[in-house]
Amino acid sequence: MAKFLRIGVHHSNVSGYTSKAWSVRRVGSTVLLKWGAVEVRGAGRHRRIFWTGAPRQKSVRCGTEKRARDYVKSAISRRVGHQYERLPEDMPIRRYPGRQSVELDRKLATILFVDIVRSTEKAARLGDRRWSEVMNHYYVAVRRELRVAAGTEIITTGDGILATFQAPTRAIRCAAAIRKAVRTLGLEIRAGLHAGEYELIGDEVVGIAIHIGARITAKAGASEVLVSSAVKDLVSESEIRFKDRGVHNLKGVPDRWRLYLADS
Repeated sequence: MAKFLRIGVHHSNVSGYTSKAWSVRRVGSTVLLKWGAVEVRGAGRHRRIFWTGAPRQKSVRCGTEKRARDYVKSAISRRVGHQYERLPEDMPIRRYPGRQSVELDRKLATILFVDIVRSTEKAARLGDRRWSEVMNHYYVAVRRELRVAAGTEIITTGDGILATFQAPTRAIRCAAAIRKAVRTLGLEIRAGLHAGEYELIGDEVVGIAIHIGARITAKAGASEVLVSSAVKDLVSESEIRFKDRGVHNLKGVPDRWRLYLADS
């Protein structure tokens, strides 16, 4: 993460003034920006910097990691040329004393992606009106199973849904229940699961774990529930049976990942 403090007429050896801070961070192909007014107390390396209110935040989806890196490089270059002092990465910008925390809402969970197989083909065959009715029934069924399994809906993604669970076993069984429930609508789903950290920034959900979950879903076939080794390692073999599906490259994600087919 790169952090900057606007200097203006102030300098690092001056204490007790308000200014503006700005930070940029890349998570995969997404760039996270944060900026706003700050109060500076102390001087030099002993400075303490506080947001005077909730900073503005923005996430920029660049499509590829290269574009994201280029975006960050350009953004940093602009700040250096506009009287911004680059702060050490270990110097935090804290919430203002007495105010509600404005830090990113970081969470650890099992992440479930579900989407409909060949949805575009089905929509074209049924027509807009009928497809809309089917989708309404689909989301009713999906949300019913999420409630039963104590899952939390995060966002809908066109014809799919992203949800999180505290217990990986519940997440796998929820995916299997959704698969069964939507068959009565003439639909097939595929599901992908991964366990890791993600962040909520307003209505935006970001983090490498989200990208991994989405890529695992893309590897799943019709009616399959595919999980990462991170999920499998959290589940007792007596609860869920797994079939090794080998090691895979996940587009845009570092390293190779071993995936498993869950049979609940």
